[in-house]
Amino acid sequence: MLDEFIYGRVSRISPEAPVPVVHVEKEVSYPGGSANVGRNLASLGIHTELSGTIGQDSAGSRLLSLLRHEKIGTSGICRSHSFPTIRKTRILARHQQVVRVDRESPDHISAKERAAVLKKTLQILPHCDALILEDYGKGLFDQDFVDALLTAASAKEIPSLVDPNIHNPLHWSEATLVKPNRLEAFGSLGRPDSGRKEDWLSAGEELLVRWSCQHLLLTLGEHGMILFQPGRKPYPIASRAREVYDVSGAGDTVISVLAAGLASKLSGPIASELANLAAGIVVGKLGTATVSPTEILEAARHHG
Repeated sequence: MLDEFIYGRVSRISPEAPVPVVHVEKEVSYPGGSANVGRNLASLGIHTELSGTIGQDSAGSRLLSLLRHEKIGTSGICRSHSFPTIRKTRILARHQQVVRVDRESPDHISAKERAAVLKKTLQILPHCDALILEDYGKGLFDQDFVDALLTAASAKEIPSLVDPNIHNPLHWSEATLVKPNRLEAFGSLGRPDSGRKEDWLSAGEELLVRWSCQHLLLTLGEHGMILFQPGRKPYPIASRAREVYDVSGAGDTVISVLAAGLASKLSGPIASELANLAAGIVVGKLGTATVSPTEILEAARHHG
């Protein structure tokens, strides 16, 4: 996806409707969606190859240019004439998001285009240290697609990490780690969201078994995270955020640091603690921000 940010100031309400008038001062674009995961990995000094679909349009060309500028690999990206590049435009004033405008046509990916992405990804995979599957519910992922990737990663002993989507219920068998947030966890179980800790614990334990994964990390926003592993007690992790300006992209930071940690043979709890520290840093920044190794080290020293 292409993330666009329009920054401005508000000094009056429109005479045409009860909405603020934003005087534009700056416009910037960043790689978004799974490409933001690539940005996070690049900021950690890790080379990344992206796979997926973008449109044969100016937004797609802009996205490719931004990725190449940040030295993020694009060899797995397929361009489509039927599927326009997804754009999310956020308008901000005084550090507050006024409105977000989405341009997308989900579910337009054909079986032929999906097969082309899968073929490219399977060609790249043997050269990788980890596989991250980011399901944004835009039509690319179906069960056969993810099964092929997870089976290939497992056969090569490559850690695989999954960010699931509440609107696309899939089975994640053979995944190393699945990272649902609270809504995704309860939605996957067909239950209403709950603010009770005992419900979080039971949901995590049930999904760990249902998805047959080695680790399940349930993210809970300001309540931190809980890591579930077969045969072990749930491992709670308190939130480390000191100030929260913008939560957009925080999940991308978490899964990036998790992948780096597991690829480096760190244990699930240590990788999760580092990811939690990184999330606490990135929510203190505006926009789909990233975090550096230096920032994570400083945060680790601060929290002991």
